Amino acid sequence: MKDEAQQHIVDAPVQTRQGEELDTERLAIYLHSRISGMTGDIEVHQFPSGFSNLTYMLTATTRGERREYVLRRPPVGANIKSAHDMEREYKVLQALRTPYPKVPQPIVYCDDIAVLGAPFYVMERVQGVILRSKKPDALDLSAPVMKSLSTMLVDNLAELHATDISSPELQALGKPEGYVRRQVEGWIKRYQNAKTDEIPGMDSVAEWLMANIPETSTAPTLIHNDYKYDNVVFTTDLSAISAVLDWEMATIGDPLMDLGTTLGYWAEDNDPVPLKMFGLTSLAGNLNREEVVARYADKTGRDVSNIVFYYVFGLLKIVVIAQQIYARFKLGFTKDPRFGSLIFVVQAGAGMAHKALQSGRIRNF
Repeated sequence: MKDEAQQHIVDAPVQTRQGEELDTERLAIYLHSRISGMTGDIEVHQFPSGFSNLTYMLTATTRGERREYVLRRPPVGANIKSAHDMEREYKVLQALRTPYPKVPQPIVYCDDIAVLGAPFYVMERVQGVILRSKKPDALDLSAPVMKSLSTMLVDNLAELHATDISSPELQALGKPEGYVRRQVEGWIKRYQNAKTDEIPGMDSVAEWLMANIPETSTAPTLIHNDYKYDNVVFTTDLSAISAVLDWEMATIGDPLMDLGTTLGYWAEDNDPVPLKMFGLTSLAGNLNREEVVARYADKTGRDVSNIVFYYVFGLLKIVVIAQQIYARFKLGFTKDPRFGSLIFVVQAGAGMAHKALQSGRIRNF
């Protein structure tokens, strides 16, 4: 592939959205004192995709060369002490660099809200291809290519779940005992706190999950908790995964909960349109959800006989995340027009979860 074509497929930033600008003067003063050799002004652009933490590309002169960095901070109006813990995400990256090196190099964490109004951290920028919801024109995503990429994505999840978690830093990430129950109860409570509309099926989904929590969980592993196409970086020739991004929800727990979340995002061609906004899993050639589960089971040897529970949970979590962001939009904390349409994701996700629990299947309801 030619260099010119590569420039059109590498994830590119755009102008910063109104209301989400950074104070570049304060930021430059702070980073000059923390990053050796950085001088001069900092140029800021924003990565337009993603629905949670705000992500920016910084371009600055360091040791005489223009270099690119990535800055992450909580969304405006979010509770920065819980779901958008920048320090925790930064420490996860630090702890993973040795046992799971497919993460960006963290550079600096700032807890002084006087700088940007919220905690933030800066990391290296990993160049590569990120598959968003819109297919890049310059990229060959034919059926054979998508089969390869989807298989690679599942295999990498299995690899992630095999990460050595013996270090004290990783052990401190979570409490595996009772993890599944805490997650189900917690996400149901979050939905209730963010609820804006009556959504058919949500009550029955919540009740079913509470009544069907597995008595025993799979042996705990590192789990990402938001693993999907647009959170991985492929090399520009699409031959490998070079990095996994967005570790804000990473913990130690039941790996099938992680798989369930991935399945929740894994929309197929016949699924509701609103659920296709999280990636390109509906393109021809992708493994379907049952094939994803079979591939994962083959790679890990784990028992996936109760996968419907984990899939329904995954859909619930996606519904709640969409609901929380939609609630912030309704309250005027963000002007991003994408967020106004998330109520349709809530409706579609709840409907899919209800069909899954009724049918006992994860596709072809």
